[in-house]
Amino acid sequence: MILVTGATGTIGREVVRRLPSDLPVRIMAREPARVTGASGTADIVRGDYADPASLERALSGVRAVFLVTTRVGEDDGPIIRTARSAGVRHVVKLSAAAVEDPGATDLITRWQRVNEELLCGSGMEWTLLRPRSFMSNTLSWAASIREEGVVRALWGTSANACVDPGDVAEVAVRALTEHGHAGRAHTLTGPEAITAVEQTARLSEVLGRRIRFEELSPEQARSGLGRRYPEPVVEALLESARRQREGAKAQVETTVLDVTGRPATPFGTWAQGQRGAFAGA
Repeated sequence: MILVTGATGTIGREVVRRLPSDLPVRIMAREPARVTGASGTADIVRGDYADPASLERALSGVRAVFLVTTRVGEDDGPIIRTARSAGVRHVVKLSAAAVEDPGATDLITRWQRVNEELLCGSGMEWTLLRPRSFMSNTLSWAASIREEGVVRALWGTSANACVDPGDVAEVAVRALTEHGHAGRAHTLTGPEAITAVEQTARLSEVLGRRIRFEELSPEQARSGLGRRYPEPVVEALLESARRQREGAKAQVETTVLDVTGRPATPFGTWAQGQRGAFAGA
């Protein structure tokens, strides 16, 4: 039995879609009704990291776990300890590429490092997935593209080797279902480091119309993020953007090709698949 957590999120829902239908799969979600794309044979259960009884039920009979933690500051300790007690053999954890960068000291990266350490010291087999930023983050531009034909972002010429969430999910499924991934940390990037200005140009090509790029000031970016996140998270995101401006996120890795046998998906190809979201179809 494989347990998938975070199944309503960006990567988890793609993992659910890609797991072979003949494998026994259980999906744990805080809101089971929001789970989509699961096989008809999947067992969907309600669970919360803060509810020990729900964790025990979800982990009963499970051999491998896809572990996603989305609330910044949330401790993976309870689910890791419960998994170990339940006899889970292998945990595949979604982390972040920044944990490898000694210059990354923001709140979000420190939190990911702590949870990685908890897993690696658990006694269970582990695999760490460390993706760069998701291409899907650009969906936050969709409304302004549809309504104004404009993309607004901070530091438009700083490059990020962003990755297709589907590629991350495919590597996760390989790690959950194949041998040879235990004790490994997979850093996952797209095939190129691309800037927001270049992404805007690719979106113009996909949509067949000109999209303008307008650069935000740090103050404007802080204000916009503050409408969505608490202040400590906003500062962590701004610090991450500063590191990107310094070139910290431009390194391209071949891990997607090495694990799956095919190259990582370019941004333009991913954007073509999301054309309806940007065009408003």
